[in-house]
Amino acid sequence: MNHEALPSYQSCLKVPKGFGSVQEFSMRMRIKLNVLWCAWILLCGSCMGRFVVEKNNLKITSPKSLRGIYDCAIGNFGVPRYGGTMIGSVVYPKVNQNGCRSFDGSFSSKPGSFPTFLLVNRGDCFFTLKAWNAQNGGAAAILVADDRVEPLITMDTPGEGNGAKDGDYVDKISIPSALISKALGDKIKKALSNGELVNVNLDWREALPHPDDRVEYELWTNSNDECGPKCENEINFIKSFKGAAQLLEQKGFTQFTPHYITWYCPEAFIFSKQCKSQCINNGRYCAPDPEQDFSRGYQGRDIVIQNLRQVCFFKVANESGKPWQWWDYVTDFSIRCPMRENKFTEECSDLVIKSLGIDLKKVKDCMGDTRADVENPILKGEQDAQIGKGNRGDITILPTIVINNRQYRGKLSRAAVLKALCASFQETTEPSICLTPDMETNECLQNNGGCWQDKSTNITACRDTFRGRVCECPVVQNVKFVGDGYTHCEATEALRCAVNNGGCWKGARGGRAYSACIDDHTKGCKCPPGFRGDGVHSCEDVDECKEKLACQCPECKCKNTWGSYECKCSGGLYYARENDMCIGKYTASAGSGGGGFVWMFILILAVAGAGGYAFYKYRIQRYMDSEIRAIMAQYMPLDNQPEIPSHNQVQQGV
Repeated sequence: MNHEALPSYQSCLKVPKGFGSVQEFSMRMRIKLNVLWCAWILLCGSCMGRFVVEKNNLKITSPKSLRGIYDCAIGNFGVPRYGGTMIGSVVYPKVNQNGCRSFDGSFSSKPGSFPTFLLVNRGDCFFTLKAWNAQNGGAAAILVADDRVEPLITMDTPGEGNGAKDGDYVDKISIPSALISKALGDKIKKALSNGELVNVNLDWREALPHPDDRVEYELWTNSNDECGPKCENEINFIKSFKGAAQLLEQKGFTQFTPHYITWYCPEAFIFSKQCKSQCINNGRYCAPDPEQDFSRGYQGRDIVIQNLRQVCFFKVANESGKPWQWWDYVTDFSIRCPMRENKFTEECSDLVIKSLGIDLKKVKDCMGDTRADVENPILKGEQDAQIGKGNRGDITILPTIVINNRQYRGKLSRAAVLKALCASFQETTEPSICLTPDMETNECLQNNGGCWQDKSTNITACRDTFRGRVCECPVVQNVKFVGDGYTHCEATEALRCAVNNGGCWKGARGGRAYSACIDDHTKGCKCPPGFRGDGVHSCEDVDECKEKLACQCPECKCKNTWGSYECKCSGGLYYARENDMCIGKYTASAGSGGGGFVWMFILILAVAGAGGYAFYKYRIQRYMDSEIRAIMAQYMPLDNQPEIPSHNQVQQGV
């Protein structure tokens, strides 16, 4: 028998304390009526609408024979990466294939390798225990292969009384989970047994709609605080989430609505003790007994009345323009009016409402008469809203969060729910609370998130966001790195040498620095002149003197230096490095044919330059003389130039 949690009204089927075994129980009319009533609730729940299994995409990228996109069902525990994706390699253990026992920790991913997605079989233990063991074994996600041919189901947490110590580990599960079909599980197992690498991309980007810059969400809850770890977890969530919820609501980023589940009593059992103790308005609105013991403590009708009071408080607060005060009321009521202290009363509730400045009379008018044999419009609206419409499906799990008309699946914690809300905003419209450090997942702190990292410079491809960590090659100092983000990233384009010297060799000695990185659009590394090597790990100095690569003229004296050389000439000559030769510093050397030729060439250039300058001066002088003579000729005739009539003389002669 599979000890698995089922997504429905499982609390209704518990045996109340003090009534003996199930066999003894079934002989007593009161319990027969209770069981029949619970069965009616379950049947009617399936008749009213439908339960929708929330899904995300599973994309297999290798091997080629399995490539494609498949549906998988999101588990109602752990932390789904809403708005993000995860890439991993599937591992199917050789032993403990159901995942019901602890693993040895061998599934932790190593730097440069994909994270591990552990594949286990359905059966023999709770889904949550499988996920907890996988997480402790180092897996980044768990895939549960169904053991029967059926539509996908939602993996839920175990209910109280099922023998699971869920409070010990369920809230600590942080890896995402997915249920896959038996057919897909068998194909993956076969590929792995053939030695093929199965790489998978889990994609939650479209698991929750994100149509605009405002998120509408609901919390389907209950005022019961005596249902064990689930109730404690729920109220702790409300307390921790209150600040964020109120901030988002006050700034207009979200629109929140609380809802409460109630059932109706079948007409045949309206006058039974069970219906009378658990229902109001003549069996129209019911809730299970808090302690599952009809002989003591509070009754289900007390829960229904408090649920109604909380709905009406929200309605009145919303009409006054302060809907976020619901969070204050529910939090304060849980602290000031707990069941375990016998303070779960109308009087205590009234004090809390008054302390928050809400009109108590309006709240009571909204509630109406809970003893009348009439429909209550508020609770009738809650029952109608429970039935699924569109893509949402029926609300059958408590608590349930609905975001943009889709049911949230996963851990009920401030960080997990806030990430889901942030992922439901249209991209780039997220409020600032989504970008604060407390929204980081810190996945990059452990094993660098399984992403690429250059340990010498601490440059990493791991980027932490509210949608989860992303392995994405970074941009550092305007230098773009490219690669898959998991196994490698490489700097490209100009200025790549500014980051870790482009991954090339560099060295400095005696005030000199050399680099094998070429700062342009090329890739690779090349040792600079004067060195030889691979350019990446090392470049060794070349001894130009020993290898007779330079300074080989007869008058030269060579001395090797790191990365270069020094060459000196004897006899007062100057060394020309470009020509690897010695030339005279001041006068031509008679003993050096090459030096004499150079000096002769210089002398010819000097004579030609002096002649050109003299000719230039002569031309300038002639030009100036002619200009002066032309100017003076306008005022007086020169000896060698005829007289030129003036302007007035020309005009008069016309």
